Amino acid sequence: MDDSLRSAAHLSAPSRGQRLAPVAGVSAPLLAEPGPDGLGTSATRKSRLQIFPSPGPHNALWYFPQVTGGHLRVARNAVIIQLARYTPSLALKNVLYRLIGMRVGRHASVGLMVMFDIFFPQDITLGDNCIIGYNSTVLCHEFTRHEWRRGPVWIGHDVTIGANTTILPGVVIGDGATVSAMSLVNRDIPPGAFVGGVPVRML
Repeated sequence: MDDSLRSAAHLSAPSRGQRLAPVAGVSAPLLAEPGPDGLGTSATRKSRLQIFPSPGPHNALWYFPQVTGGHLRVARNAVIIQLARYTPSLALKNVLYRLIGMRVGRHASVGLMVMFDIFFPQDITLGDNCIIGYNSTVLCHEFTRHEWRRGPVWIGHDVTIGANTTILPGVVIGDGATVSAMSLVNRDIPPGAFVGGVPVRML
C-alpha cells in the first residue's frame, strides 16, 4: 500500500474508542484506545477472554469434549470447515460457515485452505467485503497445561488479511485495516491501519 492510499485509509477511519460498524445486525465490540505503538494492548485482548482451569489433572486440551460441546459437535464443525477450505465457490463457503454459527457479512471472501476455529466457530465475525488470504488461521481458543481460554474474533468491514496469517482469540480488527502476509495478530488493529510481522506492528 503506497503512502497516499494509507493516508486516505486513515482519514476515512472512524475515531478510536468508538464501536465499529455492525455485522449481520450484530453490534461490534468497543475498540479501545491504542497503546504507544498505535495498536491495541495485550491487556485489552486478554480482557475479552474467558479463562478457566483445566477440568482435571491433565493438560486442558485432553478435556476438550467437556468444554466444547462434545465429540460430535466438534466433528461436525471440522467436516464443514474442511469442506469450505477446498470449495472454490465463495458464496457456498459463506453458507457453510453460517451453518456452524459464524457471522459472515455480505461478499466476504475466504481464500483456499483458510482454517477457522473448530471448537468455537460461533465466536467469529467476518465483515462485509473482507478478504481472508490463503492458509490463514483464525483461533477462538487457547489450551495450555493448566488452563484454557476462549475469546471472540471480530474482523471488520473491508479488511484484508494476507496469506498465512494467524489471528489469536480476543482480537478486533478495525474496518478497512490491512494485515500483511505471514503475520501474527495478537492485538487489536485500528481502523484503516496497515500492519504486519510476528507479532504485528505498524508498517
